[in-house]
Amino acid sequence: MTVPTSHAPPVRDADQPYAYRRTELVEPDWTRVPGWRGVTATEWESAQWQRAHCVKNAAQLRTVLGDLVDESFFDDLERDQAQRATMSMLLPPQMLNTMVADVPPGGPGSWTEAFYADPVRRYMVPVLSDRRTDWPSHPHASRDSLHEQDMWVAEGLTHRYPTKVLAELLPTCPQYCGHCTRMDLVGNSTPSVDKLRFVGKPVDRHAEMLDYLRRTPSVRDVVVSGGDVANMPWARLEEFLTRLLEIENIRDVRLATKALIGLPQHWLQPEVVEGMTRVAALANARGVALAMHTHANHASSVTPLVARAAGAMLDAGLRDVRNQGVLLAGVNATSHDLLDLSFRLLDGARVMPYYFYLCDMIPNAEHWRVPVAEAQRLQHQLMGYLPGFATPRIVCDVPFVGKRWVHQLADYDTERGISYWTKNYRTSLEADDPEALTRRYEYYDPIHTLPDAGRAWWGRYGGR
Repeated sequence: MTVPTSHAPPVRDADQPYAYRRTELVEPDWTRVPGWRGVTATEWESAQWQRAHCVKNAAQLRTVLGDLVDESFFDDLERDQAQRATMSMLLPPQMLNTMVADVPPGGPGSWTEAFYADPVRRYMVPVLSDRRTDWPSHPHASRDSLHEQDMWVAEGLTHRYPTKVLAELLPTCPQYCGHCTRMDLVGNSTPSVDKLRFVGKPVDRHAEMLDYLRRTPSVRDVVVSGGDVANMPWARLEEFLTRLLEIENIRDVRLATKALIGLPQHWLQPEVVEGMTRVAALANARGVALAMHTHANHASSVTPLVARAAGAMLDAGLRDVRNQGVLLAGVNATSHDLLDLSFRLLDGARVMPYYFYLCDMIPNAEHWRVPVAEAQRLQHQLMGYLPGFATPRIVCDVPFVGKRWVHQLADYDTERGISYWTKNYRTSLEADDPEALTRRYEYYDPIHTLPDAGRAWWGRYGGR
């Protein structure tokens, strides 16, 4: 007896909503930029050179770009820094070089339109004309939108989840993203935000963190962050990690650094690679999973230097390098952009796509935020293209709750853009709260995305 067989016809790329193409990584030619025409490869690959030549204001950006961008852009940038910006400018050449990478320089002003439209520029160098004028901030926006400081059990140590903590070792980064969720504490003050400051000395704060972890055996997972751990002198970071790994209950350690994307030269320094090799060997010997989490929001940021840095960390013995991006309108809020980024990370840099967060409800961020319903649609569109273990999950970091997959909401008023969420654990604020596990917590869509009736309601009541 024979079993009849048939062969399905091949599915053409043109028949798929997204056509996969493996893309070779390319380091944009920095000498195309007027201010870097004489920069050598040795200088470019130097972390010291990169840090020394970070762009910190409109005047420095003008010097680098020359007349390729119209003066009106720099005026736009200066107005934003004076009126709306929650983060000061700090832009490594590596990150700036990934903007308008495919646009050949022409005459005066030839980059202006492309520079305004560039997705990396939109979140790293926001300008006033980017911001919304109807609802620049949501009525429920707040400086510490996730209430992390309310959950400090030691200065800089947030204990929100039952088994996990966030250790903010320092309040600075090698680069500042305009949408930073920790804008209340991280970076320099701006005209619109007077930043808070840690009170304790770093050595005392770190000791208090470690003491808390020693006497709290329920904590097994520590995210070591800031700021960015790349801004901490390596000897001090290695000392903290070594002491952390001595604590028996710690089983997972995650190092948070956007510098893998914005300043990969840091993680390629021999003393850093050698030090990470020592720390990874210690972690492996003690059965602790050591990983690195980075932050890429667009495929153009993933270059050969980023791949080299990620490879150096994996070869040093890290269990994994994972990406936690932020879903941002005008930057990556399409399925094609998210898939392009995910494949660029996975194929080209051995970086695992992990999360895309909804942009948090900080002041002056409404032009970036995406409604939950749109995030749900994007999650649906991502499914099936990537391996299951590398399919990023889109999550909402709900105030007083924590990370929730965007399909986990309990209820959703789509007219007024209010989603309701529940949780299955108590934070450190609710140890004695009998209603913590039954209460519904609210998250708010950007008002400009709502139907007319919803916008009218917010206009009348302002969220009261």
